Amino acid sequence: MKKSVVFFEVEGGNDKGPDGHRKDTMPMVKALRARDWKADVVYYSDSEFDTLLKQIPDSYDAYVSRINPGHIPGGEQKYFQLLEKLNRSGVVGMPTPEAMVAFGAKDALVKLRDTDLVPSDTYVYYEPDDFRKSFPSVLSTGIRVLKQNRGSTGSGIWRLELINESPVEPGQPLPADTRIQCTEALDNHVEERSLGEFMEFCTQYLVGDSGMIVDMRYLPRIVEGEVRILFVGQTPIFVVHKKPAEGGFSATLFSGAQYTYDDPEKWSHLVDMFLKDLPEIRERLGGHDTPLIWTADFMLDNNPDGSDKYILGEINCSCVGFTSHLDRGIQDMVAEEIIRATTQKLV
Repeated sequence: MKKSVVFFEVEGGNDKGPDGHRKDTMPMVKALRARDWKADVVYYSDSEFDTLLKQIPDSYDAYVSRINPGHIPGGEQKYFQLLEKLNRSGVVGMPTPEAMVAFGAKDALVKLRDTDLVPSDTYVYYEPDDFRKSFPSVLSTGIRVLKQNRGSTGSGIWRLELINESPVEPGQPLPADTRIQCTEALDNHVEERSLGEFMEFCTQYLVGDSGMIVDMRYLPRIVEGEVRILFVGQTPIFVVHKKPAEGGFSATLFSGAQYTYDDPEKWSHLVDMFLKDLPEIRERLGGHDTPLIWTADFMLDNNPDGSDKYILGEINCSCVGFTSHLDRGIQDMVAEEIIRATTQKLV
């Protein structure tokens, strides 16, 4: 074993500091070097594909992907091909592209919908025709939230509700000219459109290899906030409670939400529940190793007896940032997990 790790970044993007790196990358690199491991950063580009494929296996035991796929010019397809080939050559992937898709794609929710974590009336659409055929009937049952697969920070996440009384019985398809109020989670801005017009607008979310829309029932208690657990491997590091601005439902900083960071112990009921379910979650999502750095987001609902119930909203694992906790030494926890996972795979 070489005791060496390469971190993949991409040049440009709004997640870089003055040195051209993500603000959490070099702290991880330095933490590994402090433990007598070699650690380097390499900028990925499609033009360097062949060079990287040849050089990385000879020099490194593992890679850590610190690229937001949306920041790769031309898309992530070739980058994922590189990661797959590196995995096959024996380089430990953190995460592998398969795990990145399995955990991070929005349709993970549909794969978990017959568990207590996800409501049974959660759907996914992959094709425009399927969306146009099914969604008018689903929307007639009540307020819905649509989530595009590629969005981040609330982009392409819409709350949809009828402006007037429904012209049909619940479960029957609404006419295309039905007027709906559309609120985007990015900034809580509101638009009024016809149902047909909005569905046509949403076809942009269905194109390409990873195109999909997940359709969930709106949970009114989202106004009480969203709860995010950040994990390193299977260890919960902190919990952030994201409270939307008054009158909104978005939990993004852009929309004015307030963030409170807590130790996992303060949310032990939620953390313990999720860790108990994690083996089944992993199995349903393909049996992959848990990602190196990842988050699980929850919203509040009610059990039949009125007690709190936590609903999984999404999992993020492609490039989760943690700059807010560098002063607490999270980079050291990540370095230890990198060493543990690499050693376990290769020794």
